[in-house]
Amino acid sequence: MFSSTLTAQDEPYSFTFAPDLWYNDVDGIRVGIRTLGEVEGTFKDGPHRLDAGIWLGTWLPDNPISYYVSLTEPIKAISDFGNEGSIQFKSSIRSGYSQHRIQLNKRWQHGFDEYDYKEVTLYISQEKIFNSQYRAFPQLWQNNWKSLVALQLQISETSNIGQFFTIVDLKQNLNKQSGSFTVGTIELQHLINLSKSFKLRIRGFAGISSNSSAPEYLFMSSMNPAQSWLDKGISRAKGTIPMPWLEAGSFHVGGGANLRGYLNRDIDLLNSGVNPSSESSIGVNLELEIPNILDNCLKNISVIGDLISLRSYLFLDIGRQDFISPTNTIGNVSTNTPIIADGGLGVQFSVNIPDYLGKDRGIFIRYDIPFWLSDPLASESNFSFRQLIGIGAIISF
Repeated sequence: MFSSTLTAQDEPYSFTFAPDLWYNDVDGIRVGIRTLGEVEGTFKDGPHRLDAGIWLGTWLPDNPISYYVSLTEPIKAISDFGNEGSIQFKSSIRSGYSQHRIQLNKRWQHGFDEYDYKEVTLYISQEKIFNSQYRAFPQLWQNNWKSLVALQLQISETSNIGQFFTIVDLKQNLNKQSGSFTVGTIELQHLINLSKSFKLRIRGFAGISSNSSAPEYLFMSSMNPAQSWLDKGISRAKGTIPMPWLEAGSFHVGGGANLRGYLNRDIDLLNSGVNPSSESSIGVNLELEIPNILDNCLKNISVIGDLISLRSYLFLDIGRQDFISPTNTIGNVSTNTPIIADGGLGVQFSVNIPDYLGKDRGIFIRYDIPFWLSDPLASESNFSFRQLIGIGAIISF
């Protein structure tokens, strides 16, 4: 990593550069450089904030050059300390997806507490998939331009018993060529500290879309909608997660109703070319954190104990499943059961290196064993050994 500084109108502007390597099955090793730009001394809280990157696919595919650029400009009239309003421009062409957005952001924060805030985002976006080779499951995608108007609300609060977070998201596609549609979701998370050794994490999710919605915005029982896979580099393009892992149902992209025990059922349908999605979804995920001897040992190590954790938990997922395949059957068993559930145990390893404001910034690796299903297939029993690996926390705190 290295940096450089320019001076204009007595306002030094610094760029921090860092090399970047990534992999997917279309680009091969993608080589590039990332840069962050800001007015010196503003600590990512001033004018002209830049986040950008450019990459070259070493396998030289049809579109070997990809880029991402974001420019954020505070609006003084609606900003003060901890309560910034800003306008943001984003543009990217990468991993077979073109997206160009302008958005208005407004945040209300109490002092220096990064976990106590409200934030509203309003944006207009033009986006389209232009190369389906990058998609792990192409049947989950429509290749027409979308003209989206969206509103998102985030609320994070800390109470005496724990932390609460909610996010509400509404989208409207205005492009008639891809079918005018509406999608709305709400996600609630709550952390309850039962005692020094036990914590209860609760997550609720509900989503609904109109019947003409593009398939990437529809809901699967076990995983995030396909559009949300673009939000993380590890799931953005085919091959970063090895396809044999995905096709075997060994890797979980958490989100949506998140009925993780039904991952194999969704993956089997995807492998056969079917889209196991529905226009509505609802789910509740419960995780009871239990004492972990290894985590206690890690916490006793100076410095490392503040950055690394290994938590263990029992989990229960409950949700509604309205659609699983065109015939609503798999093999000889009906899958019309309105309410399904799974349960098991898991461990999550996390490395958290706080940023300059003390805000969490880390990686989460989960290993879940959903050994019980309420609605197994004819070839399965209710109790059986099942396992999956996931990147990213289901409940983020």
